[in-house]
Amino acid sequence: MTESADPTGSITATVAILTYNGEAHLRRILDALRVQTGVEGEVEILVIDSGSTDGTLSIIEDFPEVRLHRIPNTEFQHGRTRNLAARLARGEFVVYLTHDAVPIGAHWLAGMLAPFALSPDVVGVVGKQVPRPRCFPLLKYEIRGVFAGLGPDGGVTLYRRPPGELDEGAVAGLGFYSDVNSAARREVLTMTIPYREVPYAEDQLFGQDVIRAGLIKAYAPLGAVEHSNDLTLAEYGKRIFDETVGLRRIGFGIPPMSRATQLRLTVRGILGDSLRIVRDRDFGVRRTLYWLLVNPVFQIRKWSSYRPATTVDLSDDDAIAAGSLEASRR
Repeated sequence: MTESADPTGSITATVAILTYNGEAHLRRILDALRVQTGVEGEVEILVIDSGSTDGTLSIIEDFPEVRLHRIPNTEFQHGRTRNLAARLARGEFVVYLTHDAVPIGAHWLAGMLAPFALSPDVVGVVGKQVPRPRCFPLLKYEIRGVFAGLGPDGGVTLYRRPPGELDEGAVAGLGFYSDVNSAARREVLTMTIPYREVPYAEDQLFGQDVIRAGLIKAYAPLGAVEHSNDLTLAEYGKRIFDETVGLRRIGFGIPPMSRATQLRLTVRGILGDSLRIVRDRDFGVRRTLYWLLVNPVFQIRKWSSYRPATTVDLSDDDAIAAGSLEASRR
């Protein structure tokens, strides 16, 4: 398999899907990609699989249009593997999906690519995420809140460094990025701003690097996917631990949390979510009662995992591995 770009320039976009035991949602993703419309030029689908042992590879066999590249699981790293996808891609744009992000509607890809036509300085695009119907309320409301804060649903929102110097807090705010559902110019990824090869939060660093370079990051709500992590209670806590440690490792200023603060945020989260659950029209009476009982356990798990992640010694690999979801899946 070649790692060179398409010499004719005829391929508009490469949709790159990173898979590892992704059978739960992969067929729906590939079916959704088959019906995409509104994009000029050819679109290719590239899957990079890192050692799946479930039915992932069998599903891919049912889609002959997919170009499959396989790597050992030991070679996978979030930033490095996305850089590999950019080198393998033949399209002008690389559109990234995780193996559990399902495009919504036939114009998802057109929505993801539309911001690039606004300016050559638009180099990265973040698409919207919509929580799955069975997502637990804590995560459902967090996802909705994050993406509502990026911009209105009716159009594209552009983020660019304003005149003058930015402090790191401002860079982090402007540079929010998620490569669950994102797109970037391949030339930028391969030549000027590759993903950093870090264990976690490579997408956040990419977004910050775009802002620091004086280029534009866009939010494209019309490029929406269905996505919320399908995690058990125990897995959710470990995911919170990983995310927090990952942000600390890349320089986010996360102060140590006291037990008193943990308790206060837990109580506040339970009360706030409970009010939202009562008002949530997605839930019938039985589901409302169920989540009023169960959702507080997720809030307790969240903050009981977050606090040790703010205090763990970043040089203590054993302590970090003990709390890590990533480590438990190796």
